[in-house]
Amino acid sequence: MGAVVSKQVERGKAIHSEKKLMIDLQKNGGIVFPGSDSPPSDRRIWMASIGAEKLRISQIVWPGTHDSATNKIGIPLITRPFAQCQSLSIYEQLKTGARVLDIRVQEDRRVCHGILLSYNVDIVIDDVKRFISETESEIVILEIRTEFGHDDPPEFDKYLEDKLGEYLIHQDDNVFNKTILELLPKRVICIWKPRKAPQPKAGGHLWSAGYLKDNWIDTDLPSTKFESNMKFLSQQPPAQQRKYFYRVENTVTPQADNPILCVKPVTGRIHAYARMFIAQCFARGFADRLQILSTDFIDEDFVDACAGLTMARIEGKA
Repeated sequence: MGAVVSKQVERGKAIHSEKKLMIDLQKNGGIVFPGSDSPPSDRRIWMASIGAEKLRISQIVWPGTHDSATNKIGIPLITRPFAQCQSLSIYEQLKTGARVLDIRVQEDRRVCHGILLSYNVDIVIDDVKRFISETESEIVILEIRTEFGHDDPPEFDKYLEDKLGEYLIHQDDNVFNKTILELLPKRVICIWKPRKAPQPKAGGHLWSAGYLKDNWIDTDLPSTKFESNMKFLSQQPPAQQRKYFYRVENTVTPQADNPILCVKPVTGRIHAYARMFIAQCFARGFADRLQILSTDFIDEDFVDACAGLTMARIEGKA
């Protein structure tokens, strides 16, 4: 028992120390960057507001959500706090300005996070289609993967093609250099990541796993995650030279050996530092690498930061 208590005391000290590191870094480095004071006039159509004829796919700083379809996962007040990473529906996230979705499914096409279940993926697809029908020039990256420990849904690639076919942007490396206008009326880049089933073929309706990369680490320590994100991002080529999307997740993860297991208070240790992350990318000289920035519990300020930097790139200020 004494060893357990001692370990928890040390964990508490580590978390406190890392919180202080984040506070000090923001105090010294600030949160100002090109476009940081230029929020979009309408987040629902922020890409269109910049200009479909001007905005190239490789120039966009994409605001994304982590574990996007967990707003109704599990049982409210009982299991939900241990797996819920978003409070908004997929449609509400897209209206707020999110443009990259992270969806996890199991063999019966239900959304899941570990062992906890949510609604059928049909609800996700319907929300995406509803948003697309209400806008004209917003591009959405829809990443769907089979959750770890689960089997792939049978013939899921055919399901996605049937449901989204008219909107799907076919896999093509030239897409990264194209403007939104050149891609219209197609609106969805769908990346399907099965665990055992064959990967989507080049040139097809769906994009394979290699087109969306990240370097996720499993930690609840905010400074450790922040600096890991910085290190791996700095090792990437500039976004406009890549033929894949690279994601940074501004999140931390509850750990089984820690008494705080609910997502919201744990990820809250890093949640407020998205603007500082962008500012540090400029301070450290690799802001041109930044492409997808994802978060738990997306809010308007997060979208404003990404959209503002995108505008600054178009204007030649970043």
